[in-house]
Amino acid sequence: MRTSALIAATLLVAAPAFAQDAAPAPAAQDEIETVTVTGFRSSLKSALNVKKNSAATIDSILAEDVGKFPDSNLAESMQRIPGVTLSRGDGGEGRNISVRGLGPQYTRVRLNGMEGAAQSGSADIYGAGNNGRSFDFNIFPSEIFSSLAARKTASADVEEGSLGATVDLRAPKPFDYSKSEVFSFSAKGTYNELAKKTDPRLTLLASKKFGDGTFGILGTLTYQEKHTREVGYSAVDILSANTNGLNVGGTVHPFCTPIGYATTSPSPTDQAAKGATAANCSTNNPRTSTLAAYNAVANLRRADLPNTPGSGAFLPRIPRYVNSEQDTERLGGSLTFQWRPDADTDVSLDVLYSKYDVERRDNYIAGLSLARNVGNNGQPMTSVKDMQFKSNGSLLYGLFDGMDVRSEGLVDVFTSEFTQVNLNARHRVNDRFEVTGFVGKSTSNWEGPMRLQTFIDAIDVDNFSIDYRGGDTTPVINFGFDVSNPANFTYAPGQADGTVLGGFSVQGKPQWNSTDITTVNLDGKYDVTPEITVKFGVQYRENDFNSHILSLIPSQVAVTALPTGVTLASLTKQITGVDDLWGHGAPSSWVAIDSAKWREAFKFDSFQYCGVECGAARSQIRETVKSSYIMAEFNSDTWLPVPVRGDIGVRSVYTKQFAVGYIAATAPAGSQYPTRGVRNEVEREYHDLLPSANVVFELTPELLARFSAAKVMTRPELGNLTPSSGVTFTTRTGTINNPYLDPIRASTFDASLEWYFRPGSLASISYFHKDIKTFIQRINETVPYNQLGLPLELLVGNASGASATDLFNVARFANTDGGPLKGVELNLQADLDFLPGLWSHFGVLANYTHITSEINYILSPTTSTTNDLTNLSRESASGTLYWENDRFSFRTTGSYRGKYIRGIPASAGSDLQGNDDTFYVDASASYQVTDKLRLSVEAQNLTDEQNRLYIDSNRQDTLFETRIGRTVTFGLTYKY
Repeated sequence: MRTSALIAATLLVAAPAFAQDAAPAPAAQDEIETVTVTGFRSSLKSALNVKKNSAATIDSILAEDVGKFPDSNLAESMQRIPGVTLSRGDGGEGRNISVRGLGPQYTRVRLNGMEGAAQSGSADIYGAGNNGRSFDFNIFPSEIFSSLAARKTASADVEEGSLGATVDLRAPKPFDYSKSEVFSFSAKGTYNELAKKTDPRLTLLASKKFGDGTFGILGTLTYQEKHTREVGYSAVDILSANTNGLNVGGTVHPFCTPIGYATTSPSPTDQAAKGATAANCSTNNPRTSTLAAYNAVANLRRADLPNTPGSGAFLPRIPRYVNSEQDTERLGGSLTFQWRPDADTDVSLDVLYSKYDVERRDNYIAGLSLARNVGNNGQPMTSVKDMQFKSNGSLLYGLFDGMDVRSEGLVDVFTSEFTQVNLNARHRVNDRFEVTGFVGKSTSNWEGPMRLQTFIDAIDVDNFSIDYRGGDTTPVINFGFDVSNPANFTYAPGQADGTVLGGFSVQGKPQWNSTDITTVNLDGKYDVTPEITVKFGVQYRENDFNSHILSLIPSQVAVTALPTGVTLASLTKQITGVDDLWGHGAPSSWVAIDSAKWREAFKFDSFQYCGVECGAARSQIRETVKSSYIMAEFNSDTWLPVPVRGDIGVRSVYTKQFAVGYIAATAPAGSQYPTRGVRNEVEREYHDLLPSANVVFELTPELLARFSAAKVMTRPELGNLTPSSGVTFTTRTGTINNPYLDPIRASTFDASLEWYFRPGSLASISYFHKDIKTFIQRINETVPYNQLGLPLELLVGNASGASATDLFNVARFANTDGGPLKGVELNLQADLDFLPGLWSHFGVLANYTHITSEINYILSPTTSTTNDLTNLSRESASGTLYWENDRFSFRTTGSYRGKYIRGIPASAGSDLQGNDDTFYVDASASYQVTDKLRLSVEAQNLTDEQNRLYIDSNRQDTLFETRIGRTVTFGLTYKY
């Protein structure tokens, strides 16, 4: 709970105290586009006016000044909005948002009024590359935008696709400012205590109106560099000890058995080729297990596997220390040409651009045997000398002989580039009729030329230990030898008995993703009476997603010996500083392959690749969406005893989907490669009719009651729709996607009470309920081949005598029943200007959200479990205290996010993967030296919060925990 209970109590008791001397709120401007503000307090008041005068539930964040968004990261800004929680990526930077418990894939984002896509990459633990519909906010510098609005309830005139929220990002335009010329330049330096580097952040905005003031041009340009370092611990997964054990005589033996044990495992008969004898677990690897330690593992058994030794003993799959360094560059800008000859006409051409270049270097020093079975001489060849467990089966202490140790490095390079151009027009034909429209295209390209893993191994190391006895959530790892000495490691081709001696891997790269979105939109608005306005419109939208990957040609996959004259000493570097920055027993240094030196030594740039001709993946999802709507807006003081306003309408949406995938299959005799890709195409159409209504009752000028209801939908993730598979025809099994998935559909209801008790102040309570009708899960099914969406030629070419009605046991994505999601939001915004003296410059923001949900997760054809929706935090809260006058401004914000589920199911014996709760504290201050010059300082993560991922709701064993450190930014801004 941490701060959530305190914030909730504050919301309930503080508002009446602030309400003294209450006065009516000032009239708001009609649209967010016309709001011009200066200062944090003014931006809050303007955003509050937008909220109060909207029919739908909208929360906004506005720029405090020219080129000054409140936070340096867009996603982090949105934490102040009730019901919005943040998902962080590499280096702790905000990447995605969840709204009211619904994850990033349920939120649509529009840029300058047009739906956009933004995809980046990350470490595997954070989801790796984004191939779906989630919007990665970290691609964009916040300085190129002037406002952000989160629309939490649906209206017929807003595009479909969101269950959570529709987020609008808007770049500034020349006529946003009253002055004919505006210029702003900002220079900042950012320092992170772990990276120990100062990085530049430069921003320029210039705007000018020409001639008689009817035409204007505005441009923004920003450049940023950022170096981050992340240190910590990773287990990769937690497995029961039987998972990689060896079955001898019908009994699983989790480790190498002690000398004299009833059954010798590994068996000298079955594993003679691996050097197993009565005295050795494998070649030159003595049996040193003690009977007490072995039985401590074997006697722990799960209730569902009572006859399986070790099934109730849980061990980290790859216990390792982590060092991750990331270098990024962002280049972004906007350009707008705007013509406004009179109040009735407005035409603009808007251009947005952002480029995000990343190189991430991960290094790990790890124990590897617990992740290996007998094939690679792993866990069955490892001896246990001392094993201690908690009562729930979690490892407390383990001492091992025969442990393989690996120093692994990964270099991931990618670029995300976004371009959007759209032409907008609005014209008031007469006093009653107005026409608006736009046509535009956005292109999001994600290019990953390299994701190269290199590693060196030390085989059969003795006295390796994993120690949780200190009481921390992460262990102390003792490797049992000097991990900084390259002479203790090997890099060579693997041995015939399965022993791996180092190597490399090209992990799904090179890869290219592109998303092209073309939109044509036309709207009309007709004032039927002074109280009723009818809006109608049509839209054509095409979303074309393409992805393709290249694979190394088969002849270059094998590990080869070091080139002549090259030694590990000349090919490696030292990873240092993790012991100081992380602690927890991390070595002061460890040796690792220098990726640049490895690439040069092995002539990596000359490696050759192949595409679908050798079975590499390629896919396309093209959605053509034609929609139309009609909606009535109403605003009356006479219909009811109290004024009422709102909208009611319906949107009709036709979606045509074209999906292409390539399925790996055995190539014909005589082909260049043993595997080829077979093209598979699937076309389908579906229709949605989406009614919606928003009604606001003005009970008094300060007290509003809101009610909203709608039917909404979110389309399936793009990767899930790709008609590809991993089917094994001989066993009639496989894992496949499903191009026939229906959207996730829901019915929603919202109700809120808003009290604007002073100018710039609000106390509100909101209730929301979403009845999720359909959901999408990966489930096991027995399905005829002709219902899998796969080409018949695959079946004929790979399974002799097979027919299209043959049954296959497959794990595939399928539509299932959903479940209810409901919650309550409490929100307080209070300007304390009624207090005396210096206290009158204070203000507070606070919000608290509580959400519950019930989703039935299908684990197998006969078992299921009910739990929260993934990415849903039952509790979240945010609080901001600020002080501001004409010269000086200060604020500090704390953001809390409760635990949430990252995935269901998890590994055998564990019910889920989760994320622990977090509480981040940020602060900023600025001083207006002159009317033109402002100095500023910002600080992120003041409490040095660490993010922890865990597995199993009962044991909560740590999967991943890292430290990102504190970040401070100093800067100056000059404007006129």
